[in-house]
Amino acid sequence: MSDFKVWKLISLLCVMALMLGCESKEERIQQTIAHTQQDASRAINALGDALDKNQVRNANLLTEYANVLSQQNPQLSNIAQLIAQDATSNGPLYQSLLSRYQALKSPQPGMSSDDIIEQAVLLKEAASVSLFNDALTDPINVLADMSNGTLARVGAVSQSAEQAANNGQPALGNQLVGNANYGEWQTNSNGTSFWMWYGMYRMLGDLVGDIEYGSWSKRRKYSYYSDYGRKRYTSYQGYKRQNAIEQRTRQSYQRQGRQFTSPYSKRKAGASGLSRASHTPSSISRSSYSRAKSSSGSIRNSSNRTSRGVSRGK
Repeated sequence: MSDFKVWKLISLLCVMALMLGCESKEERIQQTIAHTQQDASRAINALGDALDKNQVRNANLLTEYANVLSQQNPQLSNIAQLIAQDATSNGPLYQSLLSRYQALKSPQPGMSSDDIIEQAVLLKEAASVSLFNDALTDPINVLADMSNGTLARVGAVSQSAEQAANNGQPALGNQLVGNANYGEWQTNSNGTSFWMWYGMYRMLGDLVGDIEYGSWSKRRKYSYYSDYGRKRYTSYQGYKRQNAIEQRTRQSYQRQGRQFTSPYSKRKAGASGLSRASHTPSSISRSSYSRAKSSSGSIRNSSNRTSRGVSRGK
């Protein structure tokens, strides 16, 4: 065999080895995506079953609080029963997990495999009963504050203690402001952003009043969502929109020579008795998923061919 043929054969083998290596890398990424999405699917299904079977402690408490408040003050019955929907698998908090999972099966342009894996892991964590139980403290505490002391807050300091720490300023309904499951920040023609409630949650606007983003970001009170759950309980696009609003407001303040305070610059005091899971960082920064992610950034929209859907059909 001539030297030319030998080198040609060696070159061909090198190219084949390189192709096999690339294919193996993509296969590993696909397997990681499929695995994380299946984990998320199982967790979401399990949480839905637990809600349907009344096995989530704070979901049962939320229903009880809504019934007590409705009897105590019939004028608040519609709002109370609306908020109590989160005690079921038909509520916005659980339905958001379902819709985010469905969206993850057909990723939006610009989402890398890193993003897809991260979102799947966050969904799995958000669907854990312990974390979802903690997330329900926000709607529970909205009802508690409406009861004028009849119902105690859960997972947070008392309303009177919070008011004392904030110079007596009332904060009715503040736990749901900024929470992407109930509304969003909308910017008017003047460049000022205000909180807009979704659908029937506009009823809360009568109690809470108009909320401007810059003022809220400086003076917001403790909520589970803003201080512990935002990453896990916000969609990929919703999280990006929140960050964009923050950046736009910061730039506007700078042009006016005003000081801007990020609503997320530090965790607000006020939590009490949350589960250990809420104090534990997401596994995306400490598990094998993060190692898989480190080699997957160049693969775009790679999960289109993977994962079965959540089977609940809610």
